[in-house]
Amino acid sequence: MTLREMLRFGEDYLTRRGIADASVDAWLLLEHVTGLSRAQYLAQAAEPLDGFCGDLFHKYQELLEQRGRHIPLQHLTGEQEFMGLTFLVNEHVLVPRQDTETLVEEALARLRPGMCVLDLCTGSGCIAVSLAKLGPEYLARKAAEEDSWKICVDASDILTEALAVARENAKRLGAQIRFIESDLFAEISGEYDMIVSNPPYIRTAEIGELSEEVRLHEPLQALDGAEDGLRFYREIVRQSPAHLAKDGCLLFEIGYDQAEAVRELMEKAGFGEIRVVRDLAGHDRVIEGRKIHV
Repeated sequence: MTLREMLRFGEDYLTRRGIADASVDAWLLLEHVTGLSRAQYLAQAAEPLDGFCGDLFHKYQELLEQRGRHIPLQHLTGEQEFMGLTFLVNEHVLVPRQDTETLVEEALARLRPGMCVLDLCTGSGCIAVSLAKLGPEYLARKAAEEDSWKICVDASDILTEALAVARENAKRLGAQIRFIESDLFAEISGEYDMIVSNPPYIRTAEIGELSEEVRLHEPLQALDGAEDGLRFYREIVRQSPAHLAKDGCLLFEIGYDQAEAVRELMEKAGFGEIRVVRDLAGHDRVIEGRKIHV
């Protein structure tokens, strides 16, 4: 058997089981099993495999069978790329989405030297780690003095299991973050220059309409935003002014149809300079505002 034959087997298997991105997933699982890059695969695709073929093919079959049952690809490989960084993921955290990169990019654009940032509902830690890792690099391109590009990042979550994943990601990627187990602001003290959050925002009635990968394998507590999807926005908007420094910024990821509802919440709480940012698909994805009424 050759690598090309293994890949074709994987593509056919996943296609028959209704996996939307069968070709992509078959390749990524083969890459995971063999450790080969695309270039290495192309160089060796037609060559007969050595004596390890049986073991490789067996491992590949096992992963294909699990993917065919709609277990998320990222749970099988244990990784997901986000902001150019590789994050560990498992069933205790949401798989980082490209949509959320819009939130990180907006937060990076608002960073200033010496800022303290809080990431609420951190999950895998992808937002906090990206800010802690990329923020100094972003600021260093603008700052003349080495010490001036330092920032501090705190990250909180109510789930112990999620924080364990986030801590491991911070450790692996060399990001300096203080993690806090907290139900929103319950255990948070002090003031922050910026608060960012990708809270649960799916309406309860819509959970059943999500894909099997999400509905059955990602943590419900990280998805369910209650009846109207706005439960966490209400609480965070209500409580955040007490934890924001003067002129501090609040940034959220939002669902594509939630911009006006969240804008109204922020305006009533005294936030100004409110702006909605669209993602690469053209959907409303981030809303941000500044604390202007003390």
